[in-house]
Amino acid sequence: MSADNFSGLTRVIEQIGKEKGIGKQVVIDAIIQGMLTAARKKYGTYREIEAQYNEETGEVELFEFKEVVEKEKFIDEEVEITEEEAHELDPDSGIGDFIGIKLETKDLGRIAAQTARQIITQQVRDAERDIIFAEFEQRKGEIASGIVRRVERNTVVVDLGRTEAYIPIREQIPGENYKPGDRVQGFLAEVRQTTKGPQIIMSRADERYLMKLFEVEVPEIHDGIIEIKAAAREPGSRAKIAVATSEPSIDPVGSCVGMKGSRVQNIVQELQGEKIDIILWDEEITRFAVNALAPAEVSKVFIDENTRHMEVIVPDNQLSLAIGKKGQNVRLAAKLTGWKIDIVSENALAQKTAQAIFNLTLVAGVNESLAQNIFQAGYNTFQEVAAAQVADIQIIAGLEDAAKAEKLIKDCVATLKKYKDSGEAIPTGPKNLQDSKDVVSAVAKSQADERLKEELARLNQSENNSSEDK
Repeated sequence: MSADNFSGLTRVIEQIGKEKGIGKQVVIDAIIQGMLTAARKKYGTYREIEAQYNEETGEVELFEFKEVVEKEKFIDEEVEITEEEAHELDPDSGIGDFIGIKLETKDLGRIAAQTARQIITQQVRDAERDIIFAEFEQRKGEIASGIVRRVERNTVVVDLGRTEAYIPIREQIPGENYKPGDRVQGFLAEVRQTTKGPQIIMSRADERYLMKLFEVEVPEIHDGIIEIKAAAREPGSRAKIAVATSEPSIDPVGSCVGMKGSRVQNIVQELQGEKIDIILWDEEITRFAVNALAPAEVSKVFIDENTRHMEVIVPDNQLSLAIGKKGQNVRLAAKLTGWKIDIVSENALAQKTAQAIFNLTLVAGVNESLAQNIFQAGYNTFQEVAAAQVADIQIIAGLEDAAKAEKLIKDCVATLKKYKDSGEAIPTGPKNLQDSKDVVSAVAKSQADERLKEELARLNQSENNSSEDK
């Protein structure tokens, strides 16, 4: 661009505004800044120069301001003007006023014009980046689609129209291959402003992408009738999603599956065949855990709310199904519920129970029935009871009295000391599975007998009271 048409820069204001989506004032400010920089580069920073946009001519004009001084006090022509010269420009001017003198932009020269052009280009680019960042910051959390432009070090670069997005390898579905020209869809997971402009991270592996796909595919979710409570994924392999509704007439699981599985199949195809389990969410954590472990059947669930840990008991023939291939089913269930989950077979539980009961009955005064109660309270050995607090032991059936709880702890401490002093190893209990079952059966029978005796005693007491009333 030559120096004599420097002022022609402003003619592109409307064009830039339309092409880049940048406001007219932003472009004008950029041109003003560029003109000022160019003028100061030519004339120096010592002189008072301002740039203004003329709405009538559509041009940016430069003015140099000088102070009006008496002729006798006139010293520097670059910043001062005599009163006589000022009156020629403005008859109403007086001593101490500042007179603006228009400068010709064509006098700035080629180098200054190039400098102005660079500044204008940079400021327009910065404004465009800010607009793009603001736009995609608002769209964060939505689904977007674009065209694959290139693949750089396993990162897929996607053209979204006004800018590019990146799908890092960690956000890709394993096994997917991309080549330039492919159309790809993903979740706008992150939008960052960097020195090079907005950086947009797209994800196809995020749980939120799965949730958004269901929101798009299932009108009831979009309308808020059905709520997605949680989701867990192992991208490209398997996923679980928990849904709920407050409408009794609506089946949330069936709605998400769709007629003949049409809705969920559309999502499965988009996720490259990823198997999706849709389960019913439940406020009660044990029921929710049972649902999350489907299709495996569950016998019992023991929970520890303090540590958010649960032990799930399953029939022996359901163990592998509950755990899943390479632990996938229980891993997804744990992510879905937010609890640590251990899967135990009924036989393993029987053996564990038998060993615990055997260990606890090593303490004087602890019979098999009491040992079962202690075990069910979460204590597997008398060593653990020895380290417990009285208040913790009082929650065990039969030990509600503080004196009894304190005595049990002391007896456990004494038993532990006895084995330590003698150097004798603490017996570990039955090794054989059948023996373990026999112990558990014996304990169950003992407890049933105890409950029967208690019921008979209450019945007799009730009959006696009736006789006395008569």
